[in-house]
Amino acid sequence: MLLFSRSVTAADKVLRAWLCALLLAASFMVRPVAAAETWNYTALGDSIAFGLYAPIGRGYVPTYSGYVAADNGVSVKLTNLGVPGWTSADLLAALRSDAVFRFSVARSSVVTWDIGGNDLLDARDQYKAGTCGGADNQDCLRSAVSSFKSNWSGIIATILSLRSTGNTIIRTMDIYNPFVSADKAADTWPGDQGNDFVVLRPYLDDINNYIAATSTASHIPYARVYLAFNGPNGDIDPNTRGYIAFDGYHPNARGHKVIADLLRGLGYAPLRP
Repeated sequence: MLLFSRSVTAADKVLRAWLCALLLAASFMVRPVAAAETWNYTALGDSIAFGLYAPIGRGYVPTYSGYVAADNGVSVKLTNLGVPGWTSADLLAALRSDAVFRFSVARSSVVTWDIGGNDLLDARDQYKAGTCGGADNQDCLRSAVSSFKSNWSGIIATILSLRSTGNTIIRTMDIYNPFVSADKAADTWPGDQGNDFVVLRPYLDDINNYIAATSTASHIPYARVYLAFNGPNGDIDPNTRGYIAFDGYHPNARGHKVIADLLRGLGYAPLRP
């Protein structure tokens, strides 16, 4: 019995010595886990970027922010500067003179913006009221498009003065039409050779073509929201696709996810291949 006891003790000492050596070797092999890289994300725009009428956390901005984090293995610090009611003139003014906007964009790895819906909405309201001006009641529509183009070019130039497409994920999007059915059913101005949809669509198409051309020329990928919401001919009402909230204008959670998915599909260059 005594001999057996001494034999176990000796074996135990050998085993313990072996385990200590193993743990010591492993301690030299283990490396500390690095903290996740943090990307600052600034979202700019109007009530759509703000997420008005979308469930909390399900607007396109927080959804896309989640995609950025998951797809790239990073932590994302989101600053949402979307302001309901803003036009392209409002956003341009903020980017040029508001220190909060300029600082946030300047330190961001990701920047997105949407703007322009309210520019056209205001002009559409005037057209519907018969106060747009001109013999055809369309002067305010022509003015809105002209002003938007000038502001849009200024927005791109100002963002690119603060960040570069060479070191920042910069993304934007075109504008959808939530009023297809309503405008097809209306003929506000006699003698304009068409219903309101026929009259108003060319102005939206002009703006979206300008967004496409200028974004492409500036190497800024843009989400084709108009195509996704309104179809290749621009004549599908996104309400029928279940993309619009109860107010008949803003995207609902499903519509916001479509926008976020489109942004995600543009990839993450230049920060990721």
